[in-house]
Amino acid sequence: MTGRVAVIVGRPNVGKSTLFNRLVGKKLALVDDRPGVTRDRREGDARLGDLDFTITDTAGLEESARESLTGRMREQTEAAIAGADVILFVVDARAGLLPDDRPFAELCRRSGKPVVLVANKAEGRVSQSGFLEAYELGLGEPVAISAEHGEGMADLYDALAPYLRVEDEDGEPSDSDDSEKPLRIAVVGRPNAGKSTLLNAMVGEDRLLVGPEAGITRDSISLDWEWRGRKVKLFDTAGMRKRARIEDKLEKLSVADGLRAVKFAEVVIVLLDATIPFEKQDLTIVDLIEREGRALVIGLNKWDLVADRSGLLQTLREEAARLLPQVRGVPIVPVSGLAGTGLDRLMEAVMGAEHVWSRRVPTATINRWLEETLSSHPPPAVSGRRIKIRYMTQVKARPPHFALFGNQLDELPRSYTRYLVNGLREAFDLPGVPIRLSLRGGKNPFDKKK
Repeated sequence: MTGRVAVIVGRPNVGKSTLFNRLVGKKLALVDDRPGVTRDRREGDARLGDLDFTITDTAGLEESARESLTGRMREQTEAAIAGADVILFVVDARAGLLPDDRPFAELCRRSGKPVVLVANKAEGRVSQSGFLEAYELGLGEPVAISAEHGEGMADLYDALAPYLRVEDEDGEPSDSDDSEKPLRIAVVGRPNAGKSTLLNAMVGEDRLLVGPEAGITRDSISLDWEWRGRKVKLFDTAGMRKRARIEDKLEKLSVADGLRAVKFAEVVIVLLDATIPFEKQDLTIVDLIEREGRALVIGLNKWDLVADRSGLLQTLREEAARLLPQVRGVPIVPVSGLAGTGLDRLMEAVMGAEHVWSRRVPTATINRWLEETLSSHPPPAVSGRRIKIRYMTQVKARPPHFALFGNQLDELPRSYTRYLVNGLREAFDLPGVPIRLSLRGGKNPFDKKK
């Protein structure tokens, strides 16, 4: 263990104990829909990616007299904050901000400790209103997660990593900073697409078992590598078949392990067999990665077996534009793991995808574009009333996530939101990455308070 400590705080029933159980990997803390189940501090050994640390679960914070039970529970929470290296302040993304959230956000701020704001219960991105309200606490960019379903853990890792130093293999604290963190790349695809062969070619040695049989890889295997001076951690994963065809329990666990690798990756390479590309399962895998919000590159493996290479490549790029509009412009790179060709072009595409995935666009630039867009193609009227769009900003990167403010936005047709997303992609050079667009009515939390 590193000796680093993180403490989870927040008002009752925001999911603190569920997050605690997720981080320790066991159901150590009692979880129930009723508020106030946790009363004492509970500590556990947590692991998130390559971060090892102590995590402390606390009672829900409530305003009360010091001598009362809830007052004593609050004292326990304040003691836990005093002994922590970083605070995870949890709010409920479904319910939005409640009055009790604000005084305890101020308590965390006064502690002088680093605070990571966590918007829990954001599964499926259905709770964007509550997520955006979290900005009003003034604790920085919220990390949207679902502790119950394990969503958003990679974003939580990125937020915590600067405060929870990672140890090297000798157990000594690592001196590397964030700029030296390895880029996490997962390679996924159908069985027998050649994932292990490709990774062996990339690292220059036979590290992974390969063969003509499908399904040799079961666990997600990580390999440390370096490409042009950039540290990389590669993840080989089990082949992903259609769920209806998976009957063996071990194969189900292997696929689940691969899905976890995707969640912790920054860039995902979807490897297709160039001789039978874009089968239905390939499209399903790409859709999964888009929903997870990862950067994406498509590799066409076994390119050495293709006869009309230039003609096929052009055809497949046109097919990708038609079949995968949600990641329009995704890089498609021909490679051969067996022959070891195309590897540099593949990695150049990976680095480019990671750069686009992390891009931030200034608010002023976005709103100049929005003004021109609305002028040339305004939103349609609903029941005789024009939908009023006032403002747009980028609320986060990795992937790019924009928030649109105005009136009656819940009446905005999906065709128009697609038009805006496609316009953002083209105007700000965001090819191939997932783009999130949240619609927010009412008061704009980004307006400066007067």
